[in-house]
Amino acid sequence: MRLLILLLLLVAAPLQAAELKLASWNIAWLSLRPAGDSMIPPEITRRDRADFARLQAYAQRLEADIVALQEVDGPEAAARVFSPRDHAFFFPDEEDVQRTGFAVRRHLRVTQNPDLVELDVAPGARFSHRRGTDITVEWAGGRLRLLSIHLAAGCQSGPLEADRSRQCANLATQSAILAGWVAAREREGIPYAILGDFNRRMDHPRDEMSATLEQAGRLLRANEGASDPCWAGPRGGRPFISHILLGGPARGWMVPGSLRVLVYAERDRAMRDLISDHCPLSIRLRTR
Repeated sequence: MRLLILLLLLVAAPLQAAELKLASWNIAWLSLRPAGDSMIPPEITRRDRADFARLQAYAQRLEADIVALQEVDGPEAAARVFSPRDHAFFFPDEEDVQRTGFAVRRHLRVTQNPDLVELDVAPGARFSHRRGTDITVEWAGGRLRLLSIHLAAGCQSGPLEADRSRQCANLATQSAILAGWVAAREREGIPYAILGDFNRRMDHPRDEMSATLEQAGRLLRANEGASDPCWAGPRGGRPFISHILLGGPARGWMVPGSLRVLVYAERDRAMRDLISDHCPLSIRLRTR
C-alpha cells in the first residue's frame, strides 16, 4: 500500500523543469601560437600564464552549460580557459586563428553538423571570414540546434549596400546566408539558436539584417532593449554587437530576466588586450 501511494504521488507531481545556460564569448585573439607567427598581427598583445589564469576564473564564474566561442584558435587554446575534463570542444574544419566554436559540458550529448562554410565569403584571403560552427545538443529539455558565428566587421549600423563599403557588402551576403540557415531550421520545425559576434547593432527598428532574418523565421533577440555594460565609460553601456537569437520552439524557452553580462572586475582599459574587448553574454532556457 505504501508503495502504491508513493507511485501515485510521483505520477501526480508536476514534471521538474529542465534548465540550460547558454552563453556567447568572443575571447579576442585567443591563441597559443608563438610570437612572430605570421597569422598573428604584430600589434596583438601576447597573453602570459597570469592572463590565462584570469580567463579561467571568469569561465568558472560564468558557469554556462554551453558557450559559443569566437576568436579562439581551436580546442588547445580553448582548453587553456575551459577545463577539458569538464568540457568538450567543437570547432570548424579550418586553419584560421579567429575561429568560432563551442565549449560544452561533457554531460550533454552533442552532434557536430557540417560547418556553415558559406559564411567565409573570402576564403582565399590571409585573414578570411569565419565559418559558422553548427552543433545539435541533446539535454533533458529535448534537442537544440546551435550556430556560433562571427560576422564581418566594419558595418555596425546603416544600410547594407554594396556601394557603401566592401564590409557592408560582405555583411549583406552573410545575412542572406544566415537567413537560409534559419529557413532550413524553420522547415524542420526544431528549436534553434544563433549566438555570437554579429558585428551589427541590430537595435534600429528598421535594421536590414534583422529584417532579412525575420523574413526567414520569427526570432527572439534575447538582449533586445538592453545595452552592453562591457568596458562601459561614464556615458554608460553601448549597443550590443554580440547577440543571442532564439528561433522555433526555443523562442518560448528563455527564462524571463535571465539575461546576464559578466563584466570584468578590471577597470583599466589597457586590460582589454589581455582579457577581451567583449564580455560573456548569457541566458537561461527552461522547458517543462
